[in-house]
Amino acid sequence: MAQQKDASGESRSQADEMRAELARKIADHMPLDGAKATGVPGLRLYRGSVPTECTSAAYEPELVVFVQGEKRINVGGTTLVCDRSTFLLTSIEMPVVSQVTKASREEPILALLLRLEMATVREILSQEEFHVPEAVSVARGMAVGETSVELLGACSRLLDLLDAPQDSPFLSNLIQREVIYRLLRGPQGKHLRAIATLGEQSNRTAKAVAWLRENYAKPLHVEELASVAQMGVSTLHHHFRSLTAMSPLQYQKQLRLHTARVRMLTDGLDAASAAFEVGYESPSQFSREYSRFFGQPPMRDIKVRRGASFATGLDSLQG
Repeated sequence: MAQQKDASGESRSQADEMRAELARKIADHMPLDGAKATGVPGLRLYRGSVPTECTSAAYEPELVVFVQGEKRINVGGTTLVCDRSTFLLTSIEMPVVSQVTKASREEPILALLLRLEMATVREILSQEEFHVPEAVSVARGMAVGETSVELLGACSRLLDLLDAPQDSPFLSNLIQREVIYRLLRGPQGKHLRAIATLGEQSNRTAKAVAWLRENYAKPLHVEELASVAQMGVSTLHHHFRSLTAMSPLQYQKQLRLHTARVRMLTDGLDAASAAFEVGYESPSQFSREYSRFFGQPPMRDIKVRRGASFATGLDSLQG
């Protein structure tokens, strides 16, 4: 028992050292607040020195490894807490509301973001040597896990390629495959496996999610959505909520509101124009639902967001 405790303590100490090293590397490449793409395909970095207000965003399939600070993400009424010891895994497009809760000049929030390619996930799962521990028909499309020493090591080596661009064309793909392998082998791997495995309920539900993501401005006919997923209506509702923590209608509404907010912020649309563009027939209904979701009427919210420089940072890249 004492040996097990010693081994566990040694592993935590090693993980802490690797997080500190990874934090230094991210900070070296991100001297200023914001988010940016890197020379490594699919890899982005983020730094923020102040807590933020609640922000809406649409997260895409991605791994976010946090090494400093804290962020809270609300998806379908469930709050996920991401701190320096965790990673956020998103396997499908998810509308969320998020907030940086711990960040300062002395200890900014630092994170590494890596786009996840489902084709690569499927290719790894197809390998004869890869034994899937259990079949999972339904798994949530977003989850938080504890970052392992092995995953930290792969992320650190991926970040090292920023200082060795001549090695990136050959090594970046290999290291990204290792990152996905580590995720699949870990406790949260079921969230990727369920989406990537053809024929599984989550995979078919993900097709409905993708269709709704591309057609959110159209009137929602659940029968049509069920046909896309090759399910009955009641079965789709059950699996859609299991996967996204929302009903199809709630998912569509959040996508519409998020998209309208972004268009008003970035393109200067007024509330009525934004409402019609994302599929609302009634500007007054849009205003009511916007106020209920974001806490204040559209144009007042946009004025506040512009003052807070909303369009910069982690969520602007994920939105």
